[in-house]
Amino acid sequence: MNKKQFVLIMTDTQRLDMVSCYEDKGIKTPCLDALAADGIKFNKAYTAQPVCGPARSAIFTGQFPCINGSYTNSVAPGLNVPTIGRRLSDKGIHTAYIGKWHLDGGDYFGLGTAPEGWDASVWYDMRNYLEELTEEDRRKSRQPTVMEQEGITAEFTFAHRCANRAINFIRDHADEDYFLVVSFDEPHDPSLCPEPYASMYREFELPKRPNIYDTLENKPTHQQVWAGPRRFQDREALRLNAWALFGCNSFVDHEIGRVIDALNAQAQPPAVLYTTDHGDMLQSHCLYAKGPAAYEEICHVPFLLWGFGQGEVETPVSHIDIAPTLWDFFDCGEKPMMLQGESLLPLLKGEQPASRDVFIEFGRYEADHDGFGGFQPMRCIFDGRYKLVLNLLSEDELYDLQTDPYEMDNRLEDPLLRTVRDELLARLLAHMNQVRDPLRGYYWERRPWNTDANAATWDYTGFTRQRSEPDYEKSQLDYNTGLVPEELVRKKF
Repeated sequence: MNKKQFVLIMTDTQRLDMVSCYEDKGIKTPCLDALAADGIKFNKAYTAQPVCGPARSAIFTGQFPCINGSYTNSVAPGLNVPTIGRRLSDKGIHTAYIGKWHLDGGDYFGLGTAPEGWDASVWYDMRNYLEELTEEDRRKSRQPTVMEQEGITAEFTFAHRCANRAINFIRDHADEDYFLVVSFDEPHDPSLCPEPYASMYREFELPKRPNIYDTLENKPTHQQVWAGPRRFQDREALRLNAWALFGCNSFVDHEIGRVIDALNAQAQPPAVLYTTDHGDMLQSHCLYAKGPAAYEEICHVPFLLWGFGQGEVETPVSHIDIAPTLWDFFDCGEKPMMLQGESLLPLLKGEQPASRDVFIEFGRYEADHDGFGGFQPMRCIFDGRYKLVLNLLSEDELYDLQTDPYEMDNRLEDPLLRTVRDELLARLLAHMNQVRDPLRGYYWERRPWNTDANAATWDYTGFTRQRSEPDYEKSQLDYNTGLVPEELVRKKF
């Protein structure tokens, strides 16, 4: 009897040029390369928000961060937002989670307890890992200098312990339907890794992308503030030598390979999806880490699907599509309204749309921190070539990635692209209305450059857009009648 088994493997902070099957810049990932060679490689996959918690919230709830409530780190999704783990568990699928969660609403490490729907006996997050360590070893686990001072073993790392647990689960549950998540924190800092990885890239320099020399003259003000003094550094003298990050990147590839080997040992290997939550700017556009921008370095993510044949997909896809894909894979029936992406399985059957938009957003980096630019609302639409970015508190952006793949030239007010820009804006506003974006309103349309904007009105569209989750909530009621409404989207008087 065939079993329905699906394994989602993810990392944290992995750029495309840190995965050599996408861009071979000298950082080696042989295990992921093998996965790509034997599977399907998506060439235009995007995060829903380039920050850890919000990115994960989109993956595991199937709702955009602004909708599920986790629009920033340190804020959990709403109580009325079931995870895909709970949805599948309620359909009789064994759901298990091993690794970084970052959706508890608390600190970086989590609470050490399984949310509803996930197998509590399997659950293992970063809090559980730290609680296995002595106080001294906890400190070491957060200090990259330990690699130079005394070195570490693979067995000490979070990645190795997660892989061990995943291998055991795969072996022990070979005869049942399951959905397993293996979520590595690596290569995110402190980027701890054993030899030979710890010294593998000591003398390595990541080749400079042309946008290393973009000093943001024609870019949004908030990006200039973010860059700070980096704008005035000698960009020629800059060395991109994040040796610990790159070494840990190859180390986590090795640990992923151990999990894949365990899957291959099964008579019927499970389906696998690999991705990461976001990338890292690494000084492109004079910026660092991640934050309120839609640049390729932090939003364009590796995305490999294994077990569905071989090939490459050029159609844009998003993390928001993962939950509906799982729903479809496990034959759960009609997709719930609040799974806001689309299943990717039709793409694998050659049913590719001529074009497809993906949407990226930003709210805040972290609720607990005053820094990182604070509240920086951003909404973005990308159609596979053109990318329109609306920065509500700053200036907007438009890029043609076919002629300008490094996003150097902001062509927002280029008359040659006015029609393209205006059509993207119309589709972005329609998307915000359709998904019930809580920040939707006239101000996104009335940008300084949009001379055709409708007049500002307090009622905006005049519609109310209620949600529907019949399996998890009582039906919404009409404000005017107190009865179940005939239509969820309707004029509100």
